[in-house]
Amino acid sequence: MLPFLHAVQADFAATNTLIIEQLHSDVGLVENIGHYIVDSGGKRLRPLLVLLMANALGHKQTSMHELAAIIEFIHTATLLHDDVVDVSNMRRGRITANAEWGNAPAVLVGDFLYSRAFQMLVKLGSMPIMGILSDTTNTISEGEVQQLVNAKDPSVSEANYLNVIYKKTAALFEAACEAAALLAGGDTAAQQAAKRFGLHLGTAFQLIDDALDYEGSSEALGKNVGDDLAEGKPTLPLIYAMQHANTEENALIQKAITSGDASSLEEIVAIVKRCGAIEYTHQAAKTQSQLAQAALSELPLNIYTEAMSELALFAINRNH
Repeated sequence: MLPFLHAVQADFAATNTLIIEQLHSDVGLVENIGHYIVDSGGKRLRPLLVLLMANALGHKQTSMHELAAIIEFIHTATLLHDDVVDVSNMRRGRITANAEWGNAPAVLVGDFLYSRAFQMLVKLGSMPIMGILSDTTNTISEGEVQQLVNAKDPSVSEANYLNVIYKKTAALFEAACEAAALLAGGDTAAQQAAKRFGLHLGTAFQLIDDALDYEGSSEALGKNVGDDLAEGKPTLPLIYAMQHANTEENALIQKAITSGDASSLEEIVAIVKRCGAIEYTHQAAKTQSQLAQAALSELPLNIYTEAMSELALFAINRNH
């Protein structure tokens, strides 16, 4: 068990039970695919953030389990849709749902999970939280479209890239923390500190994910190394490398991005490492982790904020 789970172990277990209960459907295929993706592992960081933040601000009611499950369903829906768009065949060390059942069932079950999340939001009965999560879901969708537009375009800037990872990843971390603080009755200052913590943690997490695609192993990552290159995604390691590589190396990276061809992966990994792109990406993630910890300093000091501090360090020191 990851160390930061201990503080909310009972709440985490209760949330997992609720997630399984809420996957119920009269349509067997919905349950089959829902269970497959939910049971496939993963760190469940987003629902964990809800539990940690709510407890940190003194909330002890079961409504936090409902909010945590809602966040997980929204995230899982995005994964199902992502894998279809990216034509991925492996996630978390298992065959993806779209590779197992086909694209149409994966997309439709993703839609089911979105709608189930909003059914649960209505029962939660908080219009401000519903506002946060409906806005966030829209932001995530925009990020997906922007990433699609950016695919196979080697001219994507660092600012454009950072905007995409905010929308695709950090926005849901941000929303999980802000909504949990709101649920817990935190004042405006606490809600804003929680929101900033989620934003910076989510950004750090995605930066490390993108670095690992050029330095990790398929076994540790649970997906194919080089997937980003094969999809023509201009992530920060490639953007930085193109700015610091020689003309010939730059041309090789641009060609790989434009064609979505990972056949030169080994050579490009060597260029990325030689140019210092991995270190640059790690330093950017470290800065985000430090900003997350600074936001935590504005919240009560307790075992829950200590666990979130550990999580901010885990985000930048992991290999998967």
